Amino acid sequence: MASTLQGRMAPASSAPADAMSASRKSSARAKHLPFSVEREEGRVVLTGELTMRHAGALWRRLSEEVDDASGQRLDLDLSGVTHADGAAVALLVELRAALSGRAIECDLVGGSELLRELVTLYGGERAPTPRPKRVKERGVARFGGGVASVLQAIERWVAFVGSVAAGAAGVVARPRTSNFRSLITLSERAGADGVPIVLLLNFLVGFVMAYQSAGQLELYGANVYVADVVGISVTRELAPLMTAIIMSGRSGAAFAAELGTMKVSEEIDALRTLGLEPVRYLILPRVLALALVAPALTLLGDVIGVAGGAAVGALSLEVTPRAYLAELRTAVFFSDVWTGLVKSVGFGIAIGLIGCQQGFATSGGAAGVGRRTTVTVVTCLFAIVILDTLFTVFFRMLGV
Repeated sequence: MASTLQGRMAPASSAPADAMSASRKSSARAKHLPFSVEREEGRVVLTGELTMRHAGALWRRLSEEVDDASGQRLDLDLSGVTHADGAAVALLVELRAALSGRAIECDLVGGSELLRELVTLYGGERAPTPRPKRVKERGVARFGGGVASVLQAIERWVAFVGSVAAGAAGVVARPRTSNFRSLITLSERAGADGVPIVLLLNFLVGFVMAYQSAGQLELYGANVYVADVVGISVTRELAPLMTAIIMSGRSGAAFAAELGTMKVSEEIDALRTLGLEPVRYLILPRVLALALVAPALTLLGDVIGVAGGAAVGALSLEVTPRAYLAELRTAVFFSDVWTGLVKSVGFGIAIGLIGCQQGFATSGGAAGVGRRTTVTVVTCLFAIVILDTLFTVFFRMLGV
């Protein structure tokens, strides 16, 4: 019976025992700390050494003492502090600011002359700066802010295009002021290195386009007209559009990242110091390189896209390559090809300008470079669609 009662009473007595054990452990840890914190009326008294090594414990002890603080004033008394470093003083100044946010006046009082100099260095003598209150903007204010940001972006773009135009005029007058020696390297990076992916994607686009129309053509026995569908759509629209999308992801993003890295590492400022104009030396060669390689890549895309349609015609529609080419000659005119090439030149110039502008607008280190690179790709895609629409309407008005 006694053993049974003891067994039942054991859990009830274990909680006080655990509490006493935890209290003893905390007091033991407090004994090993080189400082002490005691709360008195109207002040918190600190004694001993306040160093960075025990900054965490110091912050916890101070938080415990001031957690339930109320009233008009609670000073931090440093008279008993024998040694303190900058990290500890910074914590005390931060605690003072936190108490000020709770409408409790607090000052760091007492301490040796050396300690007072350290307190002054870390702003302990100045009045705490109140944290700004977050004001919730109304819908009209947010809309106005968005419109203002758009207008500022347009202003920056107009200024950038103006500087590029002025730089181009200066290069025409003095060709040696530009870095045309890098044109071959830039053309190789933007053009030759991108040929494999341009060929692959345009072939697949022509292949898919032919497959999509094969079912409807077979219903009417017009299998040979697959050459008309693929030839016109590829030369006028798909090849320049797909090539421009590839260039925006490769060259546009690369230019933005390269120039952005140069901007944050102050290499562009170094060029100005050397007397070199960054617009002429960096931007114009890149824009010119894209304007030159874009029609060449588009022409390759035209050929390989038409080949993709011919593959579908031979495999699924029983259209021989000779019949496919004969129909292609009657359906596709030179105007279809050159309109696509003109579009590609416009796309290349737009991609080059956007990539260079975003690179020159980079700030904030590596994060800024990544952010501007992402914005470059998105802006290039948007600009490509807008330009494609404008070119289509313009050529339609000309009757081409």
